[in-house]
Amino acid sequence: MRVVLAEDSVLLREGLVWVLGAAGIKVVASVGDADGLLRAVDEHRPDLVITDVRMPPGHSDEGLRAALVLRRQYPGLPIVVLSQYVEERYATQLLSNETSGIGYLLKDRVADVAEFVDAVRRVAAGGTALDPEVVAQLLIRRHSDPLDRLTRREYEVLALIAEGRSNLGIAEALSISESAVGKHINNIFAKLGLANSESDHRRVLAVLRFLKIS
Repeated sequence: MRVVLAEDSVLLREGLVWVLGAAGIKVVASVGDADGLLRAVDEHRPDLVITDVRMPPGHSDEGLRAALVLRRQYPGLPIVVLSQYVEERYATQLLSNETSGIGYLLKDRVADVAEFVDAVRRVAAGGTALDPEVVAQLLIRRHSDPLDRLTRREYEVLALIAEGRSNLGIAEALSISESAVGKHINNIFAKLGLANSESDHRRVLAVLRFLKIS
């Protein structure tokens, strides 16, 4: 099996190369950013891709977006995504279409080498490998109102957004900093599954969810 690996942490990247090599899996390229991942896949046409979700330059969802691009360019290309935490929006994006040959694992699982290698082989064979915590979170999400996942403070911020307040206005109303408001708003978007989009206004969509209109 030939693998392209993308992980910005040099220590983890080298550790994964060693673990895979010891299992007889050849890493044909190991890179530290999403652009390098796209180039490496184009050059090597691997049997499987392993990528982190968050990578340079923004450390947001570059790795995931690269994975989605690769699935469009190379339909059926097996991909294992690694994440530090359960990020429901990212998991949902990855699994929204074809689920065969897809893995979403928490990085903690890599410590169990046998389990990790088994997951890699399963995905390479066209199967699915989802971290148990990811499955649990997705099930909770499916059977509950997304608004129920907001903290009290996040709910207060969303209510003020619905009133038409700016970030500064919200900060003054709640006696918190604008940066704290920004963090709360990003959390709200993530919990409501509102991905960044040029065609949609996330504040408006969040208010519609709050008002139970959408």
